Amino acid sequence: MNLIPIDDPQDPRVAAYLDIRERDLVGRHGRFVAEGKVVLDLLLSVRRFAAESALILENRLAGLQGVLRKAPADFPVFVAKGEVMDRIAGFHMHRGILAIGVRCAPRPAEVLLETLPAGALVVVLVGISNHDNMGSIFRNAAAFGADAVLLDPTCCDPLYRKAIRVSVGAALKVPFAPFGDAMSLIATLNRLGFSQFALSPRGETEIRAAERTSRLALYLGTEGEGLPETVLNRLRTVRIGMAEGFDSLNVAAASAIALHQFSRR
Repeated sequence: MNLIPIDDPQDPRVAAYLDIRERDLVGRHGRFVAEGKVVLDLLLSVRRFAAESALILENRLAGLQGVLRKAPADFPVFVAKGEVMDRIAGFHMHRGILAIGVRCAPRPAEVLLETLPAGALVVVLVGISNHDNMGSIFRNAAAFGADAVLLDPTCCDPLYRKAIRVSVGAALKVPFAPFGDAMSLIATLNRLGFSQFALSPRGETEIRAAERTSRLALYLGTEGEGLPETVLNRLRTVRIGMAEGFDSLNVAAASAIALHQFSRR
C-alpha cells in the first residue's frame, strides 16, 4: 500500500478533504466524498466510480488492510492522527475513514434503460430532495435487487456525502441516471415494454393485489405533495394499505415495502 503520513492540515496533497461540510454545499468539481468502512469497501470493489485517494485515521488503519488491498498498488492512502484529521475535515471525524471518488459523465435514462435485462425492476424518483430519503431509497433498491434508479431534475444528488453514507454505499452500486421530462420517460418505458406503477396513498389498487410483470417501473414522489397529478393520471396507481384514518408513510419506508412486494430476488 502507498501509505503517506500527513502531519500538516494544510498539506496540498489533502486539499480535496479540507472543510468537508462547506465543500458539500458548493460542490467538488467532479469529485465526491465516500465516508466509512463499508462505503470505502464498495467504492474500491464495485469500481463503478474511480477512487482518487483515501484519508485514514492512524488508529483505523490496521482494521482496513483487507479493504485497502482492493485498491491499486499506487493508490494514495493518506494517514493522519486524530487532531490533524479533524482540522483537515473541519469537524470531529469519529469514523476516521474518508475517500475521494471521481464522478463519471451521467448516462441519460434512455441509454441506461437500453442496457437493462428482460426482467428489470426500475425505481423512478420525482422530487426526492431530502438526502436521508435519497440514501434510504438507494439502500432499499440495492437490498431488493432493483436494476436502476432514475431521477428527475428536482431530485437531490445521490452522490452527496450524506446520501452516500445513508445508502451504506448503495449509491455507488445501483446504476442511476437523470431524466428530464416525466411524460417523455413514460413513453420511453412503454416502448421498452415496462409496466408502470405510481405509488400514492390514493392509489386505485392495493399493492398486494398488483401483479408484477416482467419489466416494471415504480414511481415514487416527494413526501406531502406526492407525485404530480400529470403522472398519476397517466399511470396505474397503487397504494399501501394502512390502519383506518391514517395514510401517511415516509417515502423511504414506502419504497422498502413496494420494492419487497415487487422484487423477484
